[in-house]
Amino acid sequence: GRCQALLPAEEPDVDRLLLCTGKVAHELRRRKRERKKRRVGIVRLEQLYPFPEAELDAELQRHAGAELVWVQEEPANMGALRFVQLKLDRLARDRRFTTIKRSESASPATGSPAAHAIEQEALLQLALGGES
Repeated sequence: GRCQALLPAEEPDVDRLLLCTGKVAHELRRRKRERKKRRVGIVRLEQLYPFPEAELDAELQRHAGAELVWVQEEPANMGALRFVQLKLDRLARDRRFTTIKRSESASPATGSPAAHAIEQEALLQLALGGES
């Protein structure tokens, strides 16, 4: 069979649907398991070209009540956000979606590994919804 363009959320019923691409999905999944966040679903886009519009639309319909959050490790001026934003806006219809990303910067990684780790931690915390 052909490679899946999108890996759907495992849970049938979630309050928050995280949409992402790349390795941040693995980190989110691991952290979600550790923190037993059963009301958070993670949808990983495996490809952006061609964009898996029908699959994503079906997934958004399946979780009609969930808050939508795009998560990316890159700053807003990099990564897939600019490309995905228009498509998400259309597919989300009247649903609001938020984005979680690093602050815009000239280079994709924070200078020091320690600072990068702290930023990454904050990003994952935010994505999974605070402390609980």
